Amino acid sequence: MTFSLLVLGALLPHVTLTAYVNVGIVNGTEAKPHSRPYMVSVQKNKKHICGGFLVSEQFVMTAAHCFKGRKLTVVVGAHDPRQSSGRIAVKFYHIHPGYDSVNVLNDIMILQLNGTTKKMKNVKPISIPNKERDIKAKSKCSVAGWGRQTTNGSSTDRLMEADVTVIDMKACQKIWNEKSSRIVCALGPGGSCQGDSGGPLVCKDTAVGVVSFNEKNNCDKPTAPNVYTKISSFLPWIKAILEGVKQELD
Repeated sequence: MTFSLLVLGALLPHVTLTAYVNVGIVNGTEAKPHSRPYMVSVQKNKKHICGGFLVSEQFVMTAAHCFKGRKLTVVVGAHDPRQSSGRIAVKFYHIHPGYDSVNVLNDIMILQLNGTTKKMKNVKPISIPNKERDIKAKSKCSVAGWGRQTTNGSSTDRLMEADVTVIDMKACQKIWNEKSSRIVCALGPGGSCQGDSGGPLVCKDTAVGVVSFNEKNNCDKPTAPNVYTKISSFLPWIKAILEGVKQELD
């Protein structure tokens, strides 16, 4: 099984991957403007490369493989990621110390913003789990982003969304020959594609996963589930970063 990261960037060294520039969710619908106030466009040179989501007024969660060197910025509170009114510079890049770029493990990163978003309209963090837990198979969840709408299709500059269904962890591990338990897998007629990396898998108004990778060259009718980094597996690390900065400010 070959897979592709859902981001614009360099290819991993030992597997066949594809990477795309274009920005829509496959088989989805346009989201109501500002209905997902936590959504963030992660950008390099003012161009969308990944999704992300606010977990506090000063922190954005995204995928570790979205790190493409310094000078990333984020756009918050926008339905169209080309808008610049909500652009904020990134101050620090907290990449999980266990991130394995070769095998795409522990694919999670926290961006510490240069300032806070508390005075901005249409901007609000989303909740994350407060304890380690698996997401039950058949749970109905959703994804959103500005990624490609079809494998080789055109782009969109409007936030798109789609419903997906979580599948059994053991079944997913077998399909992907994946031994890590720090993932969540979901499948549906809609889902993520290139450009959606780093966005949230949302179940019952809680972000439970981070978009990581999917089946190579097959966003339209995937036979393998999309894979997300399971947020609850990283809570001690997340808490240390968020609370550490808060203590510094206090």
